[in-house]
Amino acid sequence: MNGQMSKGQNFTSIQVDWANMQKVFLKDTLQLTGMEVSLNRLPPGEGSHFRHKHKQNEELFIIVKGSGQLQVDGKIIDVREGTSIRVAPDGVRAIRNNSSEDLYYICIQAKEGSLTAYTKTDGIITDKTVEW
Repeated sequence: MNGQMSKGQNFTSIQVDWANMQKVFLKDTLQLTGMEVSLNRLPPGEGSHFRHKHKQNEELFIIVKGSGQLQVDGKIIDVREGTSIRVAPDGVRAIRNNSSEDLYYICIQAKEGSLTAYTKTDGIITDKTVEW
């Protein structure tokens, strides 16, 4: 891990230099308990060395910068900055960078069907105002 880390009672943060890494898993570093997250950089011409699927986890691919292709069940999907793709556990997937610039993406993995509360149903507004 090549980043500066910070911890508090209710948070853990890490600063990662994406330009000098290829894949960083955040589960252990940030002590995640409900998901796995990876930060990824694929150089031009690089891609997955194998196709895979999952037993229980769905994956969300968020393309942050660059362009490439994601293959799911044999279907090739062009991706670029701003693309988000959810892949079900049984979807056979692979990703590649077929462009001339680095491809940066975030992959979030969580158990399919496990989200029981979110945003409005899970959030609690506190009585303290924000002070910067």
